[in-house]
Amino acid sequence: MNEAALTLEGWYALHDFRSLNWTAWTAADDEERAVALEELHAFMQEWGIVEEAKQGSSAVYAIVGQKADFVMMFLRESLVDLNRLETDFNKTAFAQYTTKAYSYVSVVELSNYLAAGGDGGDPMQNPHVISRLKPILSQAKHICFYPMNKKRELADNWYMLDMDKRRELMRTHGLIGRGYAGKVKQIISGSVGFDDWEWGVTLFAEDPLQFKKLIYEMRFDEVSARYGEFGPFYVGNLLTPDSFEELLKL
Repeated sequence: MNEAALTLEGWYALHDFRSLNWTAWTAADDEERAVALEELHAFMQEWGIVEEAKQGSSAVYAIVGQKADFVMMFLRESLVDLNRLETDFNKTAFAQYTTKAYSYVSVVELSNYLAAGGDGGDPMQNPHVISRLKPILSQAKHICFYPMNKKRELADNWYMLDMDKRRELMRTHGLIGRGYAGKVKQIISGSVGFDDWEWGVTLFAEDPLQFKKLIYEMRFDEVSARYGEFGPFYVGNLLTPDSFEELLKL
């Protein structure tokens, strides 16, 4: 049996994609829409309290294309917290104007393929490691999310490679990502046993073309070219409370 990669886990992650029922929204009267917006703002204001307490982080982005209208990304200390968030949102008046488009459940992780910046001591006491496992979500202008697997197909079976080979491949793969430092911020979350894919990848950038450039360059790396399988891609633009209200204005 091959050696499994060891992982460190941080905050649990939920990507909650919603579509707006524009027919119902436009049919609602001014008072109904005002109540819905008030409850939406109250719901979003709770995010700042959680972040200040260092118990999680949140962000919301408008999604471009027909897969969804917006995504709420939440990082929290437990699955119970994520479940509570879903329920709290569903109880708002605004939620009745949305339908669930897609969701993804995972946990932020670091593996021992690459050094996590530790000094040989307890990595969970290392501020650098903690900042990666419990990150404050970027408020960059753009987001890109996609799930992915490592292949398990005959000669292209990632899980049949020995640890040294996997570590070597991941090292060269990681060098590409580091070439985009300052341009793209990345959060990797593990989802084996949590969702239909093995990892979720969330990218943030001020320039959306950096998503295309990074992912295209990685296509030529063996980890992606030979062993990667990719799910649907979602890309979008940052929503603040004000821009969210502007989006909903008739």
